[in-house]
Amino acid sequence: MTKHIFVTGGVVSSLGKGLTSASVGLLLERRGLRVRLQKLDPYLNVDPGTMNPYQHGEVYVLDDGTETDLDLGHYERFTGVPAKKSDNITTGRIYQQILAKERRGDYLGGTVQVIPHVTDEIKRAIEKLVAPDVDVVITEIGGTVGDIESLPFVESIRQFRLDKGPDAALYIHLTLLPYLRASGELKTKPTQQSVGKLREIGIQPDILICRCEVAPTEDMLRKISLFCNVPREGVLVEQDVSHTIYEVPLVLRDQRIDDLICRRLNLPQRAADLSDWERIVATVRHPEQEVEVAVAGKYIELQDAYKSIYESLAHAGIQRKTRVKVRKIEAEEIESKGADAALAGVSGILVPGGFGKRGVEGKIAAVTYARERKIPFFGICFGMQIAVIETARNLCELGGANSTEVDPATPHPVISLLDAQKRVVELGGTMRLGAQACRLKPGRALDAYGAPVVSERHRHRYEFNPAYKKVLEEHGLAVTGEHEQLHLAEIVERTDHPWFVGVQYHPEFKSKPTRAHALFDGFIAAALQYRAGGAAPQSRAASG
Repeated sequence: MTKHIFVTGGVVSSLGKGLTSASVGLLLERRGLRVRLQKLDPYLNVDPGTMNPYQHGEVYVLDDGTETDLDLGHYERFTGVPAKKSDNITTGRIYQQILAKERRGDYLGGTVQVIPHVTDEIKRAIEKLVAPDVDVVITEIGGTVGDIESLPFVESIRQFRLDKGPDAALYIHLTLLPYLRASGELKTKPTQQSVGKLREIGIQPDILICRCEVAPTEDMLRKISLFCNVPREGVLVEQDVSHTIYEVPLVLRDQRIDDLICRRLNLPQRAADLSDWERIVATVRHPEQEVEVAVAGKYIELQDAYKSIYESLAHAGIQRKTRVKVRKIEAEEIESKGADAALAGVSGILVPGGFGKRGVEGKIAAVTYARERKIPFFGICFGMQIAVIETARNLCELGGANSTEVDPATPHPVISLLDAQKRVVELGGTMRLGAQACRLKPGRALDAYGAPVVSERHRHRYEFNPAYKKVLEEHGLAVTGEHEQLHLAEIVERTDHPWFVGVQYHPEFKSKPTRAHALFDGFIAAALQYRAGGAAPQSRAASG
């Protein structure tokens, strides 16, 4: 029988429920258990696809084209399980399904209510992950216990264990021990009140994980155990890690959380092999070298907006035993200060995705800086499109060249909408989304991948305009990767540059700490070569 673990959070949001869920998933997977992870989000949006990065952070895209919460990125990076549409459910999607049933008459004219109709729909969403080949489903509940919008989800997981039996499900509650610097004290009262809220609903946590920046004393942990009615062995500490988030699974393992879970759920007791994970952490703590690269984007002040990109750079660093120092630069800062002032001294420049016109000219200046100085350049999604615009303007002498997203009246729409996208009215879930095959031609990308066909995840509306392919290639910007069926440009490279690659897709969504994405690894390798004062090794000719 599939077992269930429910992860809730208290006191404040952004405690790290996603990282904790992913870490537990990793530990159980390394014990030979087959795991699925799921995020239930209380907000009313149907999915995160139309949400502003300032409110939600990164939109993470799955192979099946689903736009999801960024925590699913943690799930995929930590475990070997590819996420699916059923792994991210929002209140909006739950209500959408309920209202569709009501319109069809499924409820036979009965009054539709939160209990039982909403809670039953939530339980069905959890049940969808149950399968003969799944031993454990880990379900993270977004938000904070006590929030009005979270109540139906918390009530649903209370009912779930009642329905399935006491040994079918386990509750983990993540809470905060705030540190008051003025008095030099950790406070347990917020944790006690958070657990009290859960118990009012009818949930008694089996495991309590205390987030803190200063380690609590043993007396304090015993006090928490007593007041929260959790056995002392179930009160764990997740202190802020000093080097990398990849320390979290080791911190929890050292407190035997996986033993606790397996005993409580009657799961097989096996040893977990985390030797490779230990090597990852050791490499981050003691790198052999350092390289600095710039990320020039429009949401730089938001750590979560480019979460997967920063993690992918770290993965490449781990693979190269290198500390990758990231200089985060607002594109508008390049516009105001100039590229020389903003980018001087870096050994690589990455321009990530983004929507809208803000900061476009700064990104173009960053591309020019990388091209002229032969600094390794990596453009992702909109960053690839920026590289096309830069070549069109500065080398092809196509004055005013632009994307029609930025300038609908541009005389040279080198980036434009496909005809199919021009007919789109609804914004949610209508971009080119998900994993699609790309056939490679000789060039840096093929050198990195080592395979002629690759599958990568997309999230964009605008495309390289094939009408300009000939003139761009005549000026050194070659199309070295195309969609197998639609023949859309997926990769562009400069033939006169040591390492200059732009990709229309999002390679950051397929990178892991145990296996860096080939292009991020190639980018960091080129940056190290540049820093050492040499050119990147010669590529096979990147010609059309």
